[in-house]
Amino acid sequence: MTVHTGRPAADGVLPHEWLYARLSVYLRRAPETIDPTVPFAEYGMDSVAALSLCGDLEDAFGLEVEPTLLWDHPTVESLVAHLASVLPAAPAHARDRH
Repeated sequence: MTVHTGRPAADGVLPHEWLYARLSVYLRRAPETIDPTVPFAEYGMDSVAALSLCGDLEDAFGLEVEPTLLWDHPTVESLVAHLASVLPAAPAHARDRH
């Protein structure tokens, strides 16, 4: 279960933009080469990187996440959908950026 703690999210950045940037670090590949439908494991994400990303999500978006989050939501597509369901709505100007 993922719970929003009420802390503000990361400077109005939408979860998918932030997620691609973080994944590019952990997967050592350019963000544009990450297919949103390919499981993280197929890119070589290990449990250490997965737990680190969970910590990053907690810090950046004011969430409390279970350590199994990336196994429950194993692709960018499914993880972003989950984050969208638990994060407060982004301001209109932030939504219009993509």
